[in-house]
Amino acid sequence: MRLTWLIKPGELTLKGGNRKSFEAVLKRNLQTMLSGRDVQIVLHNGRFYLHTSEHDQAAVEGALSRLMGISGWAQTRSLPKTIEAVTAACVEEGKKLIAQGIAAFKIEARRTDKSFPHDSFALRCSCGQAVLDGVPGLKVDVHQPGAVIYIEIREKAYIYSDAHKGLGGLPVGTAGRGLLLLSGGIDSPVAGFFMASRGMGIDAVHFHAYPYTSAEARQKTVRLAEIIGGYCMGIRLYIVGFTKVQMRIKESAPPPWATVLLRMAMMDCAEKIARKIKSKCLITGESLSQVASQTIENLSCTENIVTLPVLRPLIGMDKDSIIRKAEQIGTYSTSIEPYQDCCVLFSPPHPILRGDPAEAITLYESLELEPLIEEALREYETVKCGYPLT
Repeated sequence: MRLTWLIKPGELTLKGGNRKSFEAVLKRNLQTMLSGRDVQIVLHNGRFYLHTSEHDQAAVEGALSRLMGISGWAQTRSLPKTIEAVTAACVEEGKKLIAQGIAAFKIEARRTDKSFPHDSFALRCSCGQAVLDGVPGLKVDVHQPGAVIYIEIREKAYIYSDAHKGLGGLPVGTAGRGLLLLSGGIDSPVAGFFMASRGMGIDAVHFHAYPYTSAEARQKTVRLAEIIGGYCMGIRLYIVGFTKVQMRIKESAPPPWATVLLRMAMMDCAEKIARKIKSKCLITGESLSQVASQTIENLSCTENIVTLPVLRPLIGMDKDSIIRKAEQIGTYSTSIEPYQDCCVLFSPPHPILRGDPAEAITLYESLELEPLIEEALREYETVKCGYPLT
């Protein structure tokens, strides 16, 4: 049996003359996610319709739940445009609801095809009454329904009740590429997710300091990249050994400056990778004043070492909001595993809070880290994470 899903594009519908190019990327992303499966994707009058075998239902729903650029989706009945067919389908949806233990419903109707003889109000009234008559025990509640039966009159009639909210945003691949500084913590995976939701393709760099950081800490970061990669069409994760850089900072820098100087070295190294792979910006999980290195003065110090734009999508969010988002996207439980990253292990007891950018540059240059960074860049490892099947 063939199944049909109705897919509602999100923000891209506002793109005017560029809309077709955004729609093409969205369609390509969905085709890539479902590569190797017998699917047909059709765009018609502002909606995507996906047709596939019932055997692929779980794969389709998994892909749609991770697809950036859609506001909603639902498995739907596709019917001839007659009031009899629409009414009968609504009654069938009502029977499904009562079987699920749902006691109250309402009807939402949208008539794009104005030649259909019944307007939206008439559809709600006639179909709602048919459900009440045909499904004993089900009642109407327009304010707090247990479920909504949707009617869309387009080139065909579409009836559904199990509607899902999409991730929204823009299709990944419509806003260039950025390089995410990915730690093993809570914040940076959420930052990567937010930038992917704005249409940006994401790659990531992770700095580790073996043997001071464990193999488990490295694998934890790989798992985080796998999760985020599932939303953004895959991530290339660059794993950079930074032990020698960190030891130079620990041995030669004023202790209060250690974290800021380490962040500067990471930004310096990340920019070199970004330019090599043609990323247009750096992305961090920094949130203003969350920790000592993230005061506005210290952020100025770390940003001044690079010339690429630095995007900080979490900058105005509090920790609770970031945690809630991490839980929603599935990274939180991995992020809190007790394997510390190199920033935590080398953090000084009394870090500087308001570093001067000019002093920071002078201290950074005095450390002569460039040869050590170049050595680290010759030896980094690349791991592909979260790529769809191709």
